[in-house]
Amino acid sequence: MKNSQFALSALAASFCLAFAAHAQESPAPAAGAAAPAAAARPPAPGEAKPFKDVIKDAKEQKGFFNVYQKDEKVWIEIRPEQFDKPFFFSANVPHSIGERRLYSSQMGPSHVVSFKKIGNTVQLLAKNTEFSAKPGTPQAVTVSQAFSDSLIGSAAVASAPHPESKGILIDASQLLFGDLVGYSTILEYAFRLPFAPDARNSSFSRVRSAEDLTGFLVNTHFATPRIPAPPLTPPPVALPPPPHTTPDPRSMFVGFYYSFRPLPASPMAARIADDRVGHFVMTQYDYTEDLSPKAARHMVKRWRLEKKDPQAALSEPVTPITYWLDKNIPHKYRKSVTEGVLEWNKAFERIGFKNAIVVKQQADDADFDTMDASHASIRWFVGADVGFAIGPSHADPRTGEILDADIGMSDVFTRGSRRFIAEDSMPLNGHGKHQEHCQYAHGAANEMGFAMGLLEARGELEMDSPKAEALAQAYMKDVIMHEVGHTLGLRHNFRSSTIYSLKQLSDPNFTKQNGMSGSVMDYNPFNIATKGEPQGEYVMSTLGPYDYWAIEYAYRPLPADKEKEELAKIAARSTEPQLAYGTDEDAYTWAADPDVNVFDLGTDALGYFKRRLTNSRELWDRLQSKQLKSGESYETLRRSYEFGFNQFARAIPSLLKYVGGVTFLRDRAGGRATFTPVDGKQQREALALLTNNLFKADSFRITPELAARLAPDHFEDRGQRGDISLSRSILKLQAGALDQLMGDSVALRLLDSPEKVADAKNLLSLAQLHETLQNAIWSELKGGKDIPALRRNLQREHLKRLANALLKPAPGTPADARSLQRMTAQSLLKDISAAAAQMSSKEARAHLAECQATLAEALKAPLMRAGV
Repeated sequence: MKNSQFALSALAASFCLAFAAHAQESPAPAAGAAAPAAAARPPAPGEAKPFKDVIKDAKEQKGFFNVYQKDEKVWIEIRPEQFDKPFFFSANVPHSIGERRLYSSQMGPSHVVSFKKIGNTVQLLAKNTEFSAKPGTPQAVTVSQAFSDSLIGSAAVASAPHPESKGILIDASQLLFGDLVGYSTILEYAFRLPFAPDARNSSFSRVRSAEDLTGFLVNTHFATPRIPAPPLTPPPVALPPPPHTTPDPRSMFVGFYYSFRPLPASPMAARIADDRVGHFVMTQYDYTEDLSPKAARHMVKRWRLEKKDPQAALSEPVTPITYWLDKNIPHKYRKSVTEGVLEWNKAFERIGFKNAIVVKQQADDADFDTMDASHASIRWFVGADVGFAIGPSHADPRTGEILDADIGMSDVFTRGSRRFIAEDSMPLNGHGKHQEHCQYAHGAANEMGFAMGLLEARGELEMDSPKAEALAQAYMKDVIMHEVGHTLGLRHNFRSSTIYSLKQLSDPNFTKQNGMSGSVMDYNPFNIATKGEPQGEYVMSTLGPYDYWAIEYAYRPLPADKEKEELAKIAARSTEPQLAYGTDEDAYTWAADPDVNVFDLGTDALGYFKRRLTNSRELWDRLQSKQLKSGESYETLRRSYEFGFNQFARAIPSLLKYVGGVTFLRDRAGGRATFTPVDGKQQREALALLTNNLFKADSFRITPELAARLAPDHFEDRGQRGDISLSRSILKLQAGALDQLMGDSVALRLLDSPEKVADAKNLLSLAQLHETLQNAIWSELKGGKDIPALRRNLQREHLKRLANALLKPAPGTPADARSLQRMTAQSLLKDISAAAAQMSSKEARAHLAECQATLAEALKAPLMRAGV
């Protein structure tokens, strides 16, 4: 190979020498003769081609970046003044594969980026905007040394500079046919297969350039060389199956819309966030000064909204917030979607804006994609396992100004309410960082399925009736209001559902005027009355008081010199009961405040959970006597049974929060206490509900006739066990409840609670919790009753946790908890020993004999804990 290269080089050199000699021997032109045209000099090795030669016969589109296209080739022109200048870049996903959260119409990441030229390479750099210091200071030098930018793409220089503009060309395919957003990692997370981008088989589907945006729709091919054969022995943890929505699981196409857009020339004035009001924020760490205790600066994410007439009490905005309804939204839902968007104008009118939000419908022949960065949109998407909606946004990290938002809505009405997402996948937006992630539509689809199943069982609703259609449309408006709220900058508010009484919620006139909850940003359940009670509105039909308040804080026009003072006044209203606020970390991470839940309703949360359990059991009871029409599939029974069970299961985690619960508030000086243990009476009532509905011998009953007819969808569940195991489903619930009730976190809170109240006499004690659980779970020991299999399984779960606590207590287990667990075990061993001989069945006697031996050995075993 080297010899052939040398020969070619030698041949080229001799050709050049011969050409030079011929030029020297050629006679000079005669005086007065026209000079021959100069021959174009071929570029030297490594020298870029002339600009005009590269784009010969290409179609030019002038815009933010000039773009040239010839057949499948696309070039981007970058002028000298465009290098090292920050601009906005986003990567959205209008097309995907429709399974395991790899869906179409999803927003991807966004960055402030710049082009940087290094020799003959142009780099696309994501700028690190999170950390900063005042330019020109030593601190700015320190920050630049401490924190790195990221390279997300690069391309070779494809041309010499343009003779006039001095711009150079890069091959857009080199820049954009790679994996700019890390999608291969997301594919690997979903399928555990090494998918990689295949540039050779990727292509441009659309190229568009204008002054406000240069965009590229890229059809990227991802492939993996082979699908591994399944292991002969099943692994301990089952691996996810390969993709099943593509004809060949080794190959798939994913569409990315890459937007290049100028940043706002005049940055919007930032508005500082307040943690008493729930807004998404952009956070910057400013190291210019070291006098403040924190370097972080949290700015509200919001659209730029300015009055045309600043002096008018009510004025239209200079630029309204415009939502485009994508042409893929089914016609039957466009009216409800529009109503859900425009409902927010009520909140903006209250702070002086008329028609702050407008809705436009994308025409069928429109030449733009609503997933570009210049169109906030609402789009439909479908998938094999989908049932959710999402409302993310992209913002200017300098100020928090929202620049783009794309709401994705799945087909949750026609099919999604009968389907559940079984597994999660890695989020695209932010590579796993905290993002505006929302599962409202998924949970609400479950709620809708249960509501329709119960109303149908009562004879109050037919699935294909106008009433069912009206309910679906109302639900659509509700979900859209929620997702639009996210794109306006509002976070979830899971405490807002606690402000109205169940009596008020039973009055449709009240809920139509005030809503069912303090906010559409809660996960509000369907408001289903128990049989015989008055029925209010089923779903949230308008904004709640919290929504008006949150919009006021983010968008109310304020004089710059008084803004801090006025915002403090607005936020200080947080103690008003109707403005109650608690968000995701309060519901999930802290998970100890029983007032911050998803899908609860009313000031009396325990009363609501009683209603939910009553409705679930009503549906089960009606199913057991339901007569199907001849030829009707048993699958309808199974769907309704599962909706009822899921409603029951959803109530359990919320009830568990009461036991050892602590209310967490965001008040400031002069307000309420931050941490307040839940009243002992409420804790005991919740514990009684749990034991009666989850741990008592008669907690679960369905007839054998129903259990034997809960048929699956035989087309969807081929090869899988299709029968329902009530005992396994219940045991899973019971085990999860025991994990929490017998865990260290509840023990710590119960033991610490007396520190936070002046009078601790009424509080639930850890000893009372242990005693209540043992009496409910082992109730057969006192009465001498036989122990059925369902109860034996529960008792084993309780015993397993008790024995593990004796043998291997965790390093953080409180000493008092260890002592009480040993006392509980000794008491239980005594009761088991006394009752063992009284059991009538061999299974029960064998079960108690095994439990007796296990407990005795655990009590005798040496302790395995550090420091003892």
